Amino acid sequence: MEKQDIVIVGSGCAGLFAALQFPADKRITMITKEIIEHSDSFLAQGGICVLKTPEDYQSFFDDTLKAGHYENRKESVDIMIRSSWDTIRELVSYGVDFARAEDGTLLYTREGAHSKPRILYHEDETGKEITSRLLSQVRSAHPNVQIIENTAMVDLICQDNTCRGVVIRRADGSYDIIPADYTVLACGGIGGLYKHSTNYPQLTGDGLAVCMEHGVALENINYVQIHPTTLYTKKPGRSFLISESVRGEGALLYNAKGERFANELMPRDLLTEAIRAQMAADGTDFVWEDLRPIGEEEIKNHFPNIYARCLEEGYDVTRECIPVTPAQHYFMGGIHVDEESKTTMEHLYAIGETACNGVHGKNRLASNSLLESLVFAKRAALHIIEHYTPQDGSLPAVDFSAYEPAETLAARRKEAILSEIRRLNEHEYQ
Repeated sequence: MEKQDIVIVGSGCAGLFAALQFPADKRITMITKEIIEHSDSFLAQGGICVLKTPEDYQSFFDDTLKAGHYENRKESVDIMIRSSWDTIRELVSYGVDFARAEDGTLLYTREGAHSKPRILYHEDETGKEITSRLLSQVRSAHPNVQIIENTAMVDLICQDNTCRGVVIRRADGSYDIIPADYTVLACGGIGGLYKHSTNYPQLTGDGLAVCMEHGVALENINYVQIHPTTLYTKKPGRSFLISESVRGEGALLYNAKGERFANELMPRDLLTEAIRAQMAADGTDFVWEDLRPIGEEEIKNHFPNIYARCLEEGYDVTRECIPVTPAQHYFMGGIHVDEESKTTMEHLYAIGETACNGVHGKNRLASNSLLESLVFAKRAALHIIEHYTPQDGSLPAVDFSAYEPAETLAARRKEAILSEIRRLNEHEYQ
């Protein structure tokens, strides 16, 4: 393939937001493993945090650190919080329709471990609203950006600790290379490595795997968040998230006897522990969640998709409780990056869930993910623009046969990531 200025691996909100920041004279190619709508950014239900007022700064900062067990990088948290309103204003300029009161003022909701409401939302599909608007903006106003679907990155092209582009596999099994001056990894989380996850199954940590093979630094890849409440079902496939926002609006959790057993607004990891302990005590695979305290009108207006999906599964949440169980949800670790989203390899950046800039620490505060992804995606793009240096010279030879058979390569990389996660977990508790 012809040389590009920037190649972005991934098409979620981080990759799209980064693409929007580059000037029109830069040729940009985005690749995505499946169709573009199959990114976890489209699945985010709850909302996006914002610094509601200047007086809320310390509370927002403290909530983020407390949820992250104080393992957060404080400078990254500060950057995210202080950049939040600029990010929201840019989203609104792209047409993102956050919930508003009748007088036009923005509405805020609250989720677990937040000391006060500071989360903007669009019904219960905020991620879809934001990501679809960004995608529309890229497609309509940025002809310098081409998006190639059903195309996977299988390797980085590297020379002297400098990234020169990526090796790709197309849907028909053929291989190609995309040489580029700069490469941005925005390839999502690792939910596809787990039996039960809210993530799309194609998110198998490809960015982590190739970085491991090329000696690019990783950080805290054993910091994997389990969401406490997904709809319990015996059907195979991706777990359906029951947003933390419903508990922020008053939903309650009950054990098998119909008794409350935990503070529903605890941080996710602590609530997950409480639910698992209760399931063990009850001898069940789930606990009950009661949305009825929210009220029928609010459920149907604020959580229409949760309401509809539960109806499909045979539950009317305005009339009865639903069974919920924990499932893998988010990845706090990832490819180590600095405050500008730069990795330890030259001309290689990482953003979104695949990157670790330290904002989340050991456990992510609810609804910080969209904000963090957007803030640091923009910082990556602006840093590339400011320091843009074209790459010249011939590329190293690429042997496509090294990536076959594809299934064997995928299995080997999956085991490499999971083995490293297990090793780090064992080391942590020694």
